[in-house]
Amino acid sequence: MTPHPTSSLVVATYNWPAALAAVLSTARAQTVLPTEVIVADDGSGEATRRLIEAEAREFPCPLVHVWHPDDGFKLAQIRNKAVARARGAYVIQIDGDMVLHPAFVQDHLDAARAGFFVGGSRALLDASASSAVLSGGPLPSPLSAGVRNRLNAVRLAPLGRLVAPLVPARDPMRVRGGNMGFWREDFVAVNGYDEAFVGWGREDTDLVLRLHRRGLRRRWFKLRGVAFHLHHREANRDALGRNDEILKAALASGRDRCDVGIDQWLRAG
Repeated sequence: MTPHPTSSLVVATYNWPAALAAVLSTARAQTVLPTEVIVADDGSGEATRRLIEAEAREFPCPLVHVWHPDDGFKLAQIRNKAVARARGAYVIQIDGDMVLHPAFVQDHLDAARAGFFVGGSRALLDASASSAVLSGGPLPSPLSAGVRNRLNAVRLAPLGRLVAPLVPARDPMRVRGGNMGFWREDFVAVNGYDEAFVGWGREDTDLVLRLHRRGLRRRWFKLRGVAFHLHHREANRDALGRNDEILKAALASGRDRCDVGIDQWLRAG
């Protein structure tokens, strides 16, 4: 088997330290550790900072905190800042409300291929199942109570690896940044996330659009990369109309690079 590339697990978070603690607990228990874990923090308060400092003392790989002041929902920008700091050749990106199967990182690295990116899925947990995980309980199984999208909780890695070259991935525009893997150099080539996207929605769709225009393709990634999404109140979506307009303009432009992206943070670093 081809050796795994160096990797950075980027965890986006905002003011939910209990969820972040659960996520980091599952990151710590991976069968294949990433080279580093980077918390991309969109302006959380002191509780999150203290948690990360405490975790970093005994974490089994470097744990890096990339933070900027709270200035509204700027997920695109904080992810750019995190990837700019990343040392791994391959980036695995998750949200801070996604707890991970022990083989999550291994599955992503096994699936990494030149010319491709990966868009994974998630199994949704209801409020009761989420509370159990947040209280230190074990990860659910596909048959556990409170698990929705049960097929997304099934891990059959040998079958997934066998089938992946044969099955065309679904619409790449359905990829969400909460479970995604890509080569750092490909992300930099399209200038990362477009920071014109402020507020919830569409920044990940725009990124995938530009990766495709760059000649990259999405790799089929079912039966691997299992992650469970913790239940929470939905984010404010007031910015969605504006972000839809930005995406519409991007679709019409034919561009594969955005104007304001990761370049500025690479120069700053």
